[in-house]
Amino acid sequence: MSAPSTTMGPVEWIAIAFPGPRLADALAPALAELVRSGTVRLLDALVVHTSVDGAVTVSELEDEDGPAFEAVDGEVLELINDDDMAAVAAGLEPDTTTLVLVWEDRWAATFGEQVAGMHGVLLAHDRLPHADVERALGAALTDEVPA
Repeated sequence: MSAPSTTMGPVEWIAIAFPGPRLADALAPALAELVRSGTVRLLDALVVHTSVDGAVTVSELEDEDGPAFEAVDGEVLELINDDDMAAVAAGLEPDTTTLVLVWEDRWAATFGEQVAGMHGVLLAHDRLPHADVERALGAALTDEVPA
C-alpha cells in the first residue's frame, strides 16, 4: 500500500447566492458527497444571510438550522475573513442566502505531485466561464454533424 499524499491540491473559494432566507436542505447531499468521495476537502464554510431589509448576518455552515448539513464534514480554518465577507455581502440582493466555501481540490493533488516530481512549475491557472464552454461545445457538435 502506498503512503497517503502529502501534496495539497489547489485551494479555491466560491460564493453561491440563493433566493430566500435559508439554504435548501437538498444542497447538503451533493456537498457531502464531494467531501466524502475525496474530490474536495472542505476548509471553511460560511453562510451569509441578507434579510428583506438588507441586514446582513454571517454564520458557520454547521450552525444552520436543521440537520441537513450535519453530514457535511469539513474544517473551520477561518480562512475567510471579515473583509472577504464584507466584499461578498456588498453585492448581495435583499432576501438572499449565500454559501461561501473554501475547499482544496483533492482530485488535483496526485497530478500536482507528478508535476512537482518532474520539476514542473504552474505558469497560469484560471477558470473559463461555463457559458463560454457551452457555446464552444455546441459549436463543435454542430460542426461534427454532416450537412
